[in-house]
Amino acid sequence: MQVSETAALALASRLLEEHGAPRDHAALQARVLVTAEMKGHPSHGLSRLPRLVERIERGVVDPQTKGTQRWRADAVLEVEGSAGLGPVVAMAAIERLAPHIPDLGIGLVVVRNANHLGMLAHYVEAIAAVGLVGIALSSSEALVHPFGGTRAMLSTNPIAIGVPTAEDPLVLDLATSIVPMGRIHHHAATGRPIPEGWARDAAGKPTTDPRRAKAGAIAPFGDAKGYGLGIAIELLVAALAGSALAPEVRGTLDSHSPSNKGDVFILIEPSLAPGLPARLSAYLSAVRASPSEVAGEPVLIPGDRARQRRAAASRNGFEIDQRLWEDLNALSPSRILAFEGQRS
Repeated sequence: MQVSETAALALASRLLEEHGAPRDHAALQARVLVTAEMKGHPSHGLSRLPRLVERIERGVVDPQTKGTQRWRADAVLEVEGSAGLGPVVAMAAIERLAPHIPDLGIGLVVVRNANHLGMLAHYVEAIAAVGLVGIALSSSEALVHPFGGTRAMLSTNPIAIGVPTAEDPLVLDLATSIVPMGRIHHHAATGRPIPEGWARDAAGKPTTDPRRAKAGAIAPFGDAKGYGLGIAIELLVAALAGSALAPEVRGTLDSHSPSNKGDVFILIEPSLAPGLPARLSAYLSAVRASPSEVAGEPVLIPGDRARQRRAAASRNGFEIDQRLWEDLNALSPSRILAFEGQRS
C-alpha cells in the first residue's frame, strides 16, 4: 500500500509520544525511520517501530533522556547514552560540538549505551548541512562472520561519510557486511528467500532461508577487504567510545536487554581554499557525466539514488507492507489514515 510522508511521520511520532517520548524526541526518531523508508531502505524504517515501542514498555529504552555529556578533552565530547533514543542522544551531542569545530579543526563525539541510530546517513547529512565533513561509525551485536570463518564475531560495523559541496553533499552510507541484518529481518517478515552468498545458518552452512540466517551469520562484503574494514571499525568504536565489542553487545536486536553498543562521530572543518566547494561539485558532475557502461543511464554518485527516491516519495508517497501499517495503527488509539495524513 502507498503511504504519504505526512501520514507516516504523524503515526510514528504520535505512537512514540503516546509511549512517553517528548514531542521533539518523537519527531526526530520518526523522521529518521520515515526517511529510511523514503530512501528505499525499509529494513531501517518503520518495521523497527514495534520493537522500539516494546523496548520502551519494558523499560530498557528511556525516550525522555538525551544522555549525559562531558568533555573528555577539548575536542572530544563523551556521552553516556543512558538507554536513550539513538537519534536523540547522537544529535544532541553533534549539535553541541559542531559550533566548536571551526576553532578546533576536528572533533569527536563518542557515545556508549544509546539505542539504535537508524541510517547513519542522517547524521553525516546533518553535519554536512553546517559545512563540515562528517564521519559516523557504529557497532552492534555479533552478526558477521570473519572472512574464512563461519561464526558471527563482528558487528555489521556501518560507516557513513558526508562531504559538503556547493550543491548536494556526497553521502556514503554502507555496512561492512554484504547486507545489513535489517535486510535479513525484512526478508523474513515478508516471506522471501535471501540470495545465495548472503549468510550462513547456526551450523555455519550457507543458507537462503532468512529465518535460519537470523540465527547464523552474515558474510562480510568484498571478502577479505570488507572483513578488514569491518574489524578495524569494530576496534575503533570500542577503543574510542569505551563500549562493548560485538560478542558482548546486547540490545539492538532484542526487546529485553539494555543497549551497550558504541557510536563515534567525527566532525572536521574542511579546507578554506577559495572555490573548494565549487570544485568538489564540478568534480562530482564530471564523474556523473563520464561514459556509462549502460547506454542512456548516467553514472551515479553515492547518495544519488537515495536522494532521487526520497524526492519521489515526498511527492507520491512510498510503499509499505499493509500488515505493518495496520499493526502500527493497532499500537496507537489514534488511527492515522495512509495518505490523507488525517486521524480517524
